[in-house]
Amino acid sequence: MSNELIARASEVIATRMWKGAEDYAQFYSTLALIDLDGYPATTTMSISKQDGIQHLYFTTSLDSNAVKRIQQCNRASVCVNSAEYHISLVGTVEILTNSKIKQELWYEGISDYFSDPEDPNYCVLRFTTERYNLFIDDKVAIGKPD
Repeated sequence: MSNELIARASEVIATRMWKGAEDYAQFYSTLALIDLDGYPATTTMSISKQDGIQHLYFTTSLDSNAVKRIQQCNRASVCVNSAEYHISLVGTVEILTNSKIKQELWYEGISDYFSDPEDPNYCVLRFTTERYNLFIDDKVAIGKPD
């Protein structure tokens, strides 16, 4: 059943990726990090890309609070939820600045924030899942990805 629920979680996350055309609020997920004083801090971000539940990608700026927090402590948690499901992922985050990934994740919706994919302040955050807690379709799965 875990593999079935993991596949379903991946489908749900795919519906939550924002590409700039729709109302941003319906695409929120939360990214929790440890702040500079050692306390948990949560921010809302939209998922830009996914590889199942194993990797989730977000775009942000290098001078953001999220990046400062990750530089200090890269442990994180992502939550995607609604009345029908709750997907909680725990893992680590890395900051990516290579041109290839920045080009791949570029979309019109972020052109309001960055000049182009080569903008030096534009970066990608890659979250890697180490464990999960899924509640979808009245089923629960807790574990670690294969």
